Amino acid sequence: MTITEKILAAHAGKKHVSTGELLDVRIDLALGNDITAPLAIQAFKEIGVKKVFNKDRVVLVPDHFTPAKDIPSAEQCKILREFAKAQHLTHYFEIGEAGIEHVLLPEKGLVLPGEVVIGADSHTCTYGAVGAFSTGVGSTDFAAAMATGRLWLKVPESIKLIYHGKLNPWVSGKDLILYTIGDIGVDGALYRAMEFCGEAIRNLSMSSRFTMANMAIEAGGKNGIIEPDKITLSFIKSRSKRPYRIYRSDPEAHYAEVRQYDVSKIHPQVALPHIPSNVKDVRKVRKIEIDQVVIGSCTNGHLDDLRVAARILKGRKVASSLRLIIIPATQEIYRQALKEGLIETFLSAGAVVSPPTCGPCLGGHMGILAEGERALATTNRNFRGRMGHAGSEVYLSGPAIAAASAVKGRICRPEEVIRKGS
Repeated sequence: MTITEKILAAHAGKKHVSTGELLDVRIDLALGNDITAPLAIQAFKEIGVKKVFNKDRVVLVPDHFTPAKDIPSAEQCKILREFAKAQHLTHYFEIGEAGIEHVLLPEKGLVLPGEVVIGADSHTCTYGAVGAFSTGVGSTDFAAAMATGRLWLKVPESIKLIYHGKLNPWVSGKDLILYTIGDIGVDGALYRAMEFCGEAIRNLSMSSRFTMANMAIEAGGKNGIIEPDKITLSFIKSRSKRPYRIYRSDPEAHYAEVRQYDVSKIHPQVALPHIPSNVKDVRKVRKIEIDQVVIGSCTNGHLDDLRVAARILKGRKVASSLRLIIIPATQEIYRQALKEGLIETFLSAGAVVSPPTCGPCLGGHMGILAEGERALATTNRNFRGRMGHAGSEVYLSGPAIAAASAVKGRICRPEEVIRKGS
């Protein structure tokens, strides 16, 4: 079996499962946020259940419209807060402690290898980076999981994506996943497990791995997953609070498809409007002037991402024609960025630094686009109207291109701003 099949089999109490099989699966963790959880809480109450299945295994994180941007947003957060208090939930994260859910949970050691994690948010697939099966569900499924600790799932087919070779300068997991989505399309992995492996993956940082698993959904994937290795174990060693089990795919496991990539041929990528698969090598992107740059989100708001951006911005100024918004993904990342002087670098460059929030990624707040405006963002989606007015445009990239473009005022290569070895 594949790693995905093994995890699902173990959580269904079966020795073997096959693709397409419907399973009643035990859930290790169920997650909701300020957009999806209020609907789930309503459904939970309608079921008539008085208590969640396990107060330690239900997590609520207000992160999408927080700090609350208006009265409806405040009401949504209030529903979470009151439910968490009534249910005595161990893991409710108020904004002073929290941040973006999909960066926060791994940071807190709440998602571990071999687990089944469901969340009422499509980017729950992020946690596959630690070798867990994690996937997004609807609010009513989340309600059922909170009530019973179980959920039915169909065993997905798996695609094996093998990345060979050594990364080029400025290339990160964001570029690899954008390139992959450009290759297979936004439905190329529809209801399939995207298993990322190969030499290049083994050499990736955890932040790049989280980014790749996060954007599996942008290819239609049911989940993205990477087998745990020494880098994974080093990441979770000081964070894990409960036992976990590591699974690996069998050499003879069946895959619906196997694709191989030579990463030495992959350069920094940009996704053009209005779909994540509209991808080009940045060297082939014409000089597109932009009004806004956003560096953050559950995809690229990690400390490593901020370090890359600061390296490019240090001693430089943001173009007067645009605004640069930096959003650390969690309070801990914000704190560490302060200690390392990254925040000072951003402020000196002319950026504004936001508290941790999903904010502009989904057109929430803290960076909404007006008609005709263009934004380059390290977020994960660029659909029409995603970040504001339907007449605006969103381009996607990694933090290196984003930071360099903020200096130039147009989409550009990092090398146009910073010399090799600088």
